[in-house]
Amino acid sequence: MNSLVRAIAGVLGFAALLAAGVSAWAGESRWSDAGKAKVRLIAAGAAAPTDPIRAGVEIRLEHGWHTYWRYAGDAGIPPRFDWSRSTNLANAEILWPAPQRIALEDGIESIGYKDSVLLPVHLTPRDPAKPVGLRLRVDFGICEKICIPASAEAALDIAPGASLSPPLLDRAEAQLPVKSEIGTGGQPRIAAVALQRSGTAVTVDVDVPAGKSVDLFAEDPANGWSPPLPKRKSYKDGRARFVIALGERGTIPPVKNLRLTLVSGEESIEVVAPLD
Repeated sequence: MNSLVRAIAGVLGFAALLAAGVSAWAGESRWSDAGKAKVRLIAAGAAAPTDPIRAGVEIRLEHGWHTYWRYAGDAGIPPRFDWSRSTNLANAEILWPAPQRIALEDGIESIGYKDSVLLPVHLTPRDPAKPVGLRLRVDFGICEKICIPASAEAALDIAPGASLSPPLLDRAEAQLPVKSEIGTGGQPRIAAVALQRSGTAVTVDVDVPAGKSVDLFAEDPANGWSPPLPKRKSYKDGRARFVIALGERGTIPPVKNLRLTLVSGEESIEVVAPLD
């Protein structure tokens, strides 16, 4: 009889949690409302005590709305993350799944994600033997036809030794660009990068599987400066050429490298190309 009573109590307790809106899985936070978007935290724990804790920031938007990559393109507000109220947290590294180019009015193009995105985060605790109290405030831009700022807060406590692996986070990590080098690897690959003699533009040749979509994004990884979005000049039989305008002579900031993100279909790579 006692076993039956305990079982019934457990079912009722579980139902009460659901009715109260509390997640039955301890690896995810409540959703935080941000108007046309909502935000939550999820966590997968660490594979070993010396490994970072795998976590993620999920942003879901109303249909037809989009938000932005770490570099927004011609217009937009990239997300800004504040972890300062967290406890036992030494570092939080945001990882960025491959984005897409989003055409707006008047020829303006942004870079970001439509409808939803899960940004993986690698967390380094100050003391791996103690829980991490994750407290996030994120300020970000969202856009349909009109772009507006949004903000949300989320909280999640992560016990040491947790080893959950939510499929949603696994899929987001699989969409991260693979680190590569110029002229190496299969397809997609960045075959060649050349600074034009004028010093005002860069030519990038890429190889992708024939018939696949192709796009390229460029940033200066050192100081956060980014040139205008690359322009595709040709695409035939899996070979595409992009030109990146750096600016007029005398106005270009000192740029030593460009971080290039090549996206083709469901695959993507990232290359840091020296400009010399």
